[in-house]
Amino acid sequence: MLNIIGKRYWYFLLSALVIVPGVVSLAVWHLKLGPDFTGGTELEVKIPQANQTVQLNNLVTGLKTTVSFVQPVLGTHCPTDCRYIIRSKLLSQSQSVTLQKDLKKTWPGGKVLTNTSVGGTVASSTTQNAIEAVIAASVAILAYITFAFRKMTHPIRYGVAAVMAMLHDVLVVVGIFSILGKVLNVEIDATFVTAMLTIIGFSVHDTIVIFDRIRENVSRRTGEPFESVVNHSIMQSFVRSINTSFTVVLTLGAIFLFTGESIRYFVLAMLIGIISGTYSSIFNASPILVVWHNREVPRFFQRLIGRGSATETSPNRPLTA
Repeated sequence: MLNIIGKRYWYFLLSALVIVPGVVSLAVWHLKLGPDFTGGTELEVKIPQANQTVQLNNLVTGLKTTVSFVQPVLGTHCPTDCRYIIRSKLLSQSQSVTLQKDLKKTWPGGKVLTNTSVGGTVASSTTQNAIEAVIAASVAILAYITFAFRKMTHPIRYGVAAVMAMLHDVLVVVGIFSILGKVLNVEIDATFVTAMLTIIGFSVHDTIVIFDRIRENVSRRTGEPFESVVNHSIMQSFVRSINTSFTVVLTLGAIFLFTGESIRYFVLAMLIGIISGTYSSIFNASPILVVWHNREVPRFFQRLIGRGSATETSPNRPLTA
């Protein structure tokens, strides 16, 4: 049987190798925020010609603004009546008027159908609400899991371990998008917050499945070392977790390849988060319980400062329910 718990520090190291570059990127470059967070304009335009995304991008960029994306809208009347969604930095009234004139000049019959703007105040509120939503979700998850495992010894450990695994997934996704923002100019919008909350839910769901196995096996396999019980529980859930995640990854991969620009990075965030959530549930959450049970962190620091004791309690003592 695969000994995941025995190699737990290798898995912790792998997580660190993924998270640390993203954290450094966040500290140095931050996230590249889209119009939903900084304020911006979304336009729907109509022109009598297909495949004009590059030309429309150049037209709007000529107004001395930054374009997030230009996406054609699928319709049955193209090329006589083709529609495109354009998202850019906030356009002034004069820029909007100029764009309307330029559209008619470049494509006779072209015009702006809708012009929706988000001001800086609304965008700032969106950012604050997003942060509050993640914090509220973390507190609620900690409280719920602690209550659900209240009959276990130290139930709060299960809640803390689940939240730590969840934060692992948040840091992985946010860190990667920070790097993508710097390297590929990828911006995040309000759908990114939706993706993060969905990832949180998926991560915790997968973790609870394994924790339930641990709860059952602690009472069934009394007298066994806690490490052995946890490893056995992980292996019982391993195939199910991988298969469930793999089917979701296949679906998201197909959507990412064939969808439009407006939700492409929402799907990418989901894709990264689902993979990370599956990994953290198996290789991080349950091993954290073992590290905490064995009091390995205090002993690590004791050894680090030369206070390690040869009379330490054996880390493989069994755990009772």
